[in-house]
Amino acid sequence: MTEVEVWWGRIGQVRAEFIGDLDPVERQRHQAYVQPQDKARFLLGCTIVRRVLARRLALPAASISLDRTCPDCGKPHGKVRADGVELSVTHSGDLVGVAVSDRPVGLDVEKIDPALDVDGVARLSLAEEELEALSRHDDRARAFTTYWTRKEAVVKATGAGLREDLRTITGVPTGMQVIELTVDPGYSAALAIVSPEPPVIRSRSVQVLI
Repeated sequence: MTEVEVWWGRIGQVRAEFIGDLDPVERQRHQAYVQPQDKARFLLGCTIVRRVLARRLALPAASISLDRTCPDCGKPHGKVRADGVELSVTHSGDLVGVAVSDRPVGLDVEKIDPALDVDGVARLSLAEEELEALSRHDDRARAFTTYWTRKEAVVKATGAGLREDLRTITGVPTGMQVIELTVDPGYSAALAIVSPEPPVIRSRSVQVLI
């Protein structure tokens, strides 16, 4: 049975003490953010990852070893990795989410923007058949954001990231499961996992960690 834990938090839950668990690389990245909301999103994502793994391994959160090395340039801004577990971190608006599984997993959440230039972004990320289907929706911003989160979840699970042309991803890729998640009425979220069977998803609040 394939299982996934999906942890959700809001940036209003961030506390300054969380900085004490960060490693030197994370502290440097945290300090580099200019906007308070960006700092809070990054800090909460780090905290969720560290505290979830600390619970699993019965270790202090600050002692967890994480790797964020980018496979393209070698700098520490890639997908977070840890031995023996697959992770995916996402954030948008005031929401931060972390997916944890034994299989490659991708999680994406996006705040729905009614003022979004749907036509402009859709041409760069949707296939022709998706563009046609999108045109029939009354709430085109919500429909586009649903497409986007599904595709982003897939490339996060495969590790392709921004290297992948999102227009080539239609439907559910072979050997993968893609599930739309209900998080908040103003957001769209999706989970993708490399698995031959639908996963058991356990959604949890960060409140139990902090």
